[in-house]
Amino acid sequence: MARTKLTEDDQGKRVVNAKGKEIGMISDFRNGAAYVNPDPGITDSIRSKLGWGDAGDEDYRLESRRVERVDDDKVFLKR
Repeated sequence: MARTKLTEDDQGKRVVNAKGKEIGMISDFRNGAAYVNPDPGITDSIRSKLGWGDAGDEDYRLESRRVERVDDDKVFLKR
């Protein structure tokens, strides 16, 4: 079931824009905010799926107002 609120469980999910293009991955979740790595490598993906994420300088905070919906695999952004 789709939802709009991000949680720590979303770490490691792919982020796609309104056109369905993948733009990154939720790399970390801290202080109630999700961070997106726009160019995750295999190591980043594994770390995030294991909950070992750590937002780096290249990661961007994802504002919750930009989220259209969240499903089992992806975070979809609004236009």
